[in-house]
Amino acid sequence: MQIEHTAVWVNDLERMKSFYESYFNGEANDLYHNEKKDFKSYFITFDSGARLEIMKKGNVTDPPSQTMTGWAHIAFSVGSREKVDELTDRLKADGFAVVNGPRTTGDGYYESVIEDDEGNLIEITI
Repeated sequence: MQIEHTAVWVNDLERMKSFYESYFNGEANDLYHNEKKDFKSYFITFDSGARLEIMKKGNVTDPPSQTMTGWAHIAFSVGSREKVDELTDRLKADGFAVVNGPRTTGDGYYESVIEDDEGNLIEITI
């Protein structure tokens, strides 16, 4: 058994599509739009085959909360400490908030955590 995909609600579908394509080498499918339900989405496929669905529905604009029950973050493995550092530096230079790291955690992970444009947490690890 494997996870087929995960999904996240977003406010700006096109901006978030560009974010995952630009920084994480994702490749999006064509836009799906269900006019009756006022729903739009993209599936973004990454080099590993993992997929992320980014979704937008009508006027839903609630900001994410990091103190609620539910998914906490998504993690991307980039292959080395150097690549963690490079991607973190690139994101920081482009104005994204670095929440912590790069650092070695108490359980031995080398990682950094950044916020995307909409406040979702993204862990970058080896």
